Amino acid sequence: MFDATDTIVAVATPPGRGGIGIVRLSGPKAVTVARALSDAPRDLEPRRATLTRVCATEGAIDRVLVTSFPAPHSYTGEDVVEISAHGSPVLLQQIVASAMQAGARLAEPGEFTLRAYLHGQLDLIQAEAVRDLVDAVTPAQARAAFDQLEGTLTEQIRAIDRRLFDLIALLEASLDFPGEGYHFVDTETAARDLDDIRAQIEALLKDAERGRLIRDGLHVVIAGRPNTGKSSLFNRLAGTGRAIVTDVPGTTRDLVTEVIDIHGIPVTLVDTAGVRQHPSDAIEAEGIARAAGARQVAALMLIVLDGAMPLTADDRALLEETARSSRVVIVNKIDLPSAWTADEIAPDAIGVSARTGEGFDLLRDEMLRAVHAAPVDREVPAITNTRHVDLLKHASMHLARAADATRDSVPEEFALADVHEARAVLEEITGRRDADAIVHAIFENFCIGK
Repeated sequence: MFDATDTIVAVATPPGRGGIGIVRLSGPKAVTVARALSDAPRDLEPRRATLTRVCATEGAIDRVLVTSFPAPHSYTGEDVVEISAHGSPVLLQQIVASAMQAGARLAEPGEFTLRAYLHGQLDLIQAEAVRDLVDAVTPAQARAAFDQLEGTLTEQIRAIDRRLFDLIALLEASLDFPGEGYHFVDTETAARDLDDIRAQIEALLKDAERGRLIRDGLHVVIAGRPNTGKSSLFNRLAGTGRAIVTDVPGTTRDLVTEVIDIHGIPVTLVDTAGVRQHPSDAIEAEGIARAAGARQVAALMLIVLDGAMPLTADDRALLEETARSSRVVIVNKIDLPSAWTADEIAPDAIGVSARTGEGFDLLRDEMLRAVHAAPVDREVPAITNTRHVDLLKHASMHLARAADATRDSVPEEFALADVHEARAVLEEITGRRDADAIVHAIFENFCIGK
């Protein structure tokens, strides 16, 4: 899939217009290709921007800044050149096309970061953190990703790995001198060390669910019959008028989504068609069917009832359908006279007014409480990646088996096999031991240019 021996090029800034756009080159011919495109001097001064013109087949097309980052002191560990031009998509594509004519190849998604990984500039945890940092939509996501990019998780994994290496050395030494009766570590000490190391892993796993929520977020679906104020509630939570709000029942026909930040947790909020037994037409019926599908995959449902109107059979049916699901029942329109008492139907319901905003702070807190999440404070979890969680669980399991074998006075080689397996699993996390398929799958999810 990837060829790490040639020179690659891509636009490194997001699609669309901007004040500046950057074209990035990396590889053995990066400087040669950059000189072929521009009037830059033969020897670009490292890490110093040079003002020059960039040329295409029809002649000069822009004034640019060209900056050279010679290997190994660059993002990828190779020779890298960045061309900062005006941010016209057409102009940037012309520069890329000219670079390809001069001998570069269009980069694959994630190929710049893959080369950084292959050249030892980043380990696999840090490479994944680059993607998470680019994709971050909340400050908490960005903080968690940057901590991992800085190597905080890597160092914790390496500290555990060093302890395992030392223990393996002692167990191996005991196996090397079986006839002499030498034991470089007694069973009680070995078991205690294994329990200690396992406790370090379990401490990392303890906050993993909160970390997963920070990285992956929550999928929250708003449901209710027509005209209960679902779309108004959606707009109030989103802070923007994304959903159409009218007095006509059945206005929302399709799924409307918006990603919002609730106390540091990214929440994908989904507004759905109003639920009723007798839709007015085939389009509304399809919207209701899509709403039912969205409820099936939601991590949390917000069931909206109209507090100013008597409950209907559709309200009661929806409450019964979702009774055993993760949900928050909301009584909307508390700014109007109440037509019924929530204690009769939903004692834990949250009263809000989508018109005035009353009750929304309590609602946001209740949404997190319903999924057993807590607001993200300054201390973000070390573990946010499901791949890391699964591997750490495997490592913990092998260490538990090794400790049990040691306490049961099973020969050292049996405990040693599990300790080796635990260490191999930790090396998979950082990428010191990797499978090509896993590495390629990780980098394929990157954007082009990174």
